[in-house]
Amino acid sequence: MVCFGKFRHPGRYFEKGVMDDHKLKVFCTVAETKSFSKTSEIIHLTQPAVSLQIQALEEVYETKLFDRSSSTVTLTPAGEILYRYAKEILSLYANAEKDIGELIGLVKGSISIGASSTLGNYLLPGVITDFKRAHLKIKVHLLVGNTKRVVELLNSGNIDLGLVEGDVTRQKMVVEKLIGDELLLVVPSYHPWAKKKEISISELTKEPFIIREGGSGTRQMIEKFLSKHGITPQDLKISMVLGSTEAIKEAVENGLGVSIISRWAARKELRYGSLHLLRIKEEKMFREFSLIVNKNSVSSHAVDEFLTYLKAYPFEKLLS
Repeated sequence: MVCFGKFRHPGRYFEKGVMDDHKLKVFCTVAETKSFSKTSEIIHLTQPAVSLQIQALEEVYETKLFDRSSSTVTLTPAGEILYRYAKEILSLYANAEKDIGELIGLVKGSISIGASSTLGNYLLPGVITDFKRAHLKIKVHLLVGNTKRVVELLNSGNIDLGLVEGDVTRQKMVVEKLIGDELLLVVPSYHPWAKKKEISISELTKEPFIIREGGSGTRQMIEKFLSKHGITPQDLKISMVLGSTEAIKEAVENGLGVSIISRWAARKELRYGSLHLLRIKEEKMFREFSLIVNKNSVSSHAVDEFLTYLKAYPFEKLLS
């Protein structure tokens, strides 16, 4: 192995003959989140490991990069300089990978995707499986979390693109509507409502109702929809509060109540006949799934290939 010494120059870091962009990604994440603990959660490293990455950079440049004296972590003047160079370097790495891939006509590399729960659990696995059949040399990493977490990951450069439900702030991102999602009432196949295609919204107050936990985007949408039609959470006979769609489906199947879920989430149960979906008579409950990318990021050849594939994907076939 050929080993090079450390070349100390703002914006360049070579060690052991390899361009090490990992430390720069960790550094940028700390700078943007202003938190070692939040960085630890986002990039799936322990907090001591994050500190070691920063310490290694501080040893290279022989100066402190962060001021840790206050309750928040802030960049020192030297840190501000490195942050500016680091963003340029990471962008250049991405450009190099893209240009070389296009030159040799080989699409390879890895893609990191962040997705909110409905998309990550029920739509993307099928899309990624189909994509991988045609692109064997591209590795796809999928991280599932709430919309806030996906936005944090995108802003810190730890994912290449995000797929989320609901509204997101557009300041640093390009937001593009991808597909629609209808939320429907779900009941067990032996429930009296299973013979119907729709019911009046007032009927919901007469049945035990299972709802997602507080803070869930789906719950917020349901409560907003019910409120629009004069129904408060207190009007419902809430029998259970559960933390996932899978848990809700299981509870509904076992006759513990009715609920409202995404039509995408019940595909398997509908196929086997264990659940039945109905619409609310008064109005459709509809939301959008959006694709988000960072305005200033440079996408790799692999990411461009996936985005093209994703935008042309026949999502409706997943419902058949």
